[in-house]
Amino acid sequence: MLLENFLEDMRRQQHLVQREVLQYMAEYENSGQVEAIVQLIFRLVAWYTAWKPITELGTTIFSAYTLAFQTHIFSIFPASFSRGFKELIASTFSLVNTSSPPPWAIPQDPSPSEPPPRPDYQLWTACETLGLLERYESLISSVCYEYIEAHVYETCAKKWDEPMLPKLREWMTETIVPWMIMPYARGARSAEEARAMLQGVGSRFDYHVCKTLCDLRIQEIFDIIIDYPDSQSALQDLKVASHRPGLEDFDIMINRVRGRLQECLQRVDQRSQLVITLRKANKKRLLHPGADTKDILTQYVSIIRCLRIIDPPGVLLYKVADPIRKYLRERPDTIRCIVASLVGDGESGDSLVDENEPIQPLQQMQADDFTDPNWEPEPIDAGPDFRTNKPSDVISTLVSIYDSKDLFVKELQVLLTQRLLAVKDGNYERERRNIEILKVRFGEAALQVCEVMLRDMTESRRIDQHIQAQKSMPLHPTIISKHFWPPLQTNSFTMPGQFREIQETYAREYHLFKPDKRLHWLSHLGTIQLDIELQDRTVSAEVPPLEASIVELFSQKDTWTVEELIAQFKSVEKTAILKALTTWVELGVLKEEETDRYKLLEIAEAAPSGQKTVAPAVVDEAGPALAVQQQQAEQMKVYWKFIEGMLTNLGALPLPRIQTMLKFAPGYDRTIEQLAEFMEAARREGLVMVKDGMWKLCR
Repeated sequence: MLLENFLEDMRRQQHLVQREVLQYMAEYENSGQVEAIVQLIFRLVAWYTAWKPITELGTTIFSAYTLAFQTHIFSIFPASFSRGFKELIASTFSLVNTSSPPPWAIPQDPSPSEPPPRPDYQLWTACETLGLLERYESLISSVCYEYIEAHVYETCAKKWDEPMLPKLREWMTETIVPWMIMPYARGARSAEEARAMLQGVGSRFDYHVCKTLCDLRIQEIFDIIIDYPDSQSALQDLKVASHRPGLEDFDIMINRVRGRLQECLQRVDQRSQLVITLRKANKKRLLHPGADTKDILTQYVSIIRCLRIIDPPGVLLYKVADPIRKYLRERPDTIRCIVASLVGDGESGDSLVDENEPIQPLQQMQADDFTDPNWEPEPIDAGPDFRTNKPSDVISTLVSIYDSKDLFVKELQVLLTQRLLAVKDGNYERERRNIEILKVRFGEAALQVCEVMLRDMTESRRIDQHIQAQKSMPLHPTIISKHFWPPLQTNSFTMPGQFREIQETYAREYHLFKPDKRLHWLSHLGTIQLDIELQDRTVSAEVPPLEASIVELFSQKDTWTVEELIAQFKSVEKTAILKALTTWVELGVLKEEETDRYKLLEIAEAAPSGQKTVAPAVVDEAGPALAVQQQQAEQMKVYWKFIEGMLTNLGALPLPRIQTMLKFAPGYDRTIEQLAEFMEAARREGLVMVKDGMWKLCR
């Protein structure tokens, strides 16, 4: 009866409390200052203290009074109170390391007592008295989560030159842990009891630090890989480790001692998100026609190195690299770029090979050795096609993009041909060193042809020195073995005038030295140094043989038409002749009088008399050797007779049947995809037609 009368009297006076609540909340909504919320809380505590029953009435009445008072104030709080209380909690982080509380954090009528142990002590005590800590527990946690996120993004974004997780742990120790004591461990009577009370919530906050940093690094992962190795510290924050932080680590953090580095990727289970994000970034920023193949390979190599830091078993690399490997396999110049890097052709950019990495043979995928005592099962998130014993070095990984290394060996021969034929001083030490390195990677058997090519160059120089000793000539040809070199360009022609005489003289001297051999001239390859003496000037130029041949013809007569030059050279296309004529027009030696008619300028139209004009070297951009794709196309033409015979005798055939029968042809090693490309090219030329997957000859 006494309790009911007491509570009824309190309810009659609650309109006074409601009036002040609405007054303070109106002040907050008008000003937006959290001081109004603080004053409201302290004022409610004053009402609570003034009305509370004396202790002699017992705990039952006191508990009923507290519940009734809290229920009433919670019912009259407007919706804006949650927003204001959230801002107030956020402002308490700034009070942790201050020596004295600000004026708004002190009650207007403080009771005379000892100074509070912390600047925010009275505020948290008031919140606990009113039951706000329990009522808004999730809101208080969300404030801390947002505070952690803001700090991580502010201090760690785009900062990859040092590990940030240890610094975040130190910041947690100095800022978050002291703040946590008031809302989560106020009633602790000892340090051990406080530690036990904080373990659960502290573990959640620590998890959120790892997750936020992990999310940030995953968003930046593409740029982190671009910046590698300068961004290696950022990768360490993501590194996969089996260690999961436990209570002991959090004890250390509470004791303000930096614990061991706990990497966060596996702990927050973001591995799949990393794969999805990086694959999307690669597709958008890397795997498109606008990206250069060398740039794609460079980024792929960086991805290999970075993901091996994060995940040594290679599961992440396997999932991320698969689209890149498929895309590179479709690019025609992928092999050429890889091979150029292998032989140290780094003039156009950074090498794909790290000079500090040891040179080792290409690694092949091997079956699992279950008798190995150190054998470990595949990671739990590995796919069905994943193998832990895949090649580990970068070169082996790049070569494994293709099923066979024969394509690389052929491209090596093509590139070596270009490099050897470009050497003019007879110094082949760089190429010899490259061959020795490649022997280690590909094996000696695969590089035998390259050794023959290098030996041909040395022998050619020795033969030329012998012939020059017998009869001095301005011609210094490179003599190579036909059967050991890759196919060279075949658009050869007969040199006119004095050039042909020099070739014939050199061939006779060579026959005297090597009676059992003959020279076959590839006149379209190489360069010629010319001094063209005209009436009023001398023009010096280093040009390809076709340009030299054309200007030689103008020594026979002053005017030539393009049609006459085409008839003179026979096998040379009109575009090549026009390009050669343009070279001499630009040098002021020839002039186009009318369309396709050119005249020799014995007297320069605009040059001072007697001046010697020196022209820059004009070199043909096309390499002397056919690319691997061109070689394959030429070889497929050989098998056209087999295909034509099949379709003539057997009628229409599907592509798999043609592929099966071609395997009986000597030397045929093409895939069905390559055969499909060849058949499509034949269809465009009108040789075959296809209907419902059946190929037949066009009659």
